Amino acid sequence: MEDAVAIALRQWRQVFPDADLDTIAVIGRLNRCAALLQQATDAPLVRAGVNRAEFDLLCALLRVDGELTPGRLARETFASGAAVTKRVKRLEESGLVARRVDARDRRVAHLSLTEQGRALIMRLMPEQLAYETTLLSGLPTERERQLADLLAELLLVLEGRLGGALG
Repeated sequence: MEDAVAIALRQWRQVFPDADLDTIAVIGRLNRCAALLQQATDAPLVRAGVNRAEFDLLCALLRVDGELTPGRLARETFASGAAVTKRVKRLEESGLVARRVDARDRRVAHLSLTEQGRALIMRLMPEQLAYETTLLSGLPTERERQLADLLAELLLVLEGRLGGALG
């Protein structure tokens, strides 16, 4: 049985028989997996009224267990500053995130979870982990670990070349 990328590779080999198409095998599959995962509805999140990007932002605030500036939150969640601003506004309106203006520089904001936001993530995280475990349940545990290790290796290479490492 062939996946969609294997079929595309076979077709490309007919067009470019002498080309090294190994990168398509990797990047094509990563892109296809990412697209399929984005299409998969995150059922626990939808039921809670948050989307994946908002969930990631709330999780980042919980992980650091303190305040973050919008810029640091953007780096933590791999989002643009404008996207973070929009998400924070909605999460503030929902009572999940609080904003504190810096006493020394009023242009700087410090963001944190409210008790309601903390309670939401503490409830949602186990549900979301179970959901994501189900998505990967077709892979044996050892293969999942190997895949995670390979992706970590690739991520380090890409972060070194393209930037984006957390600091």
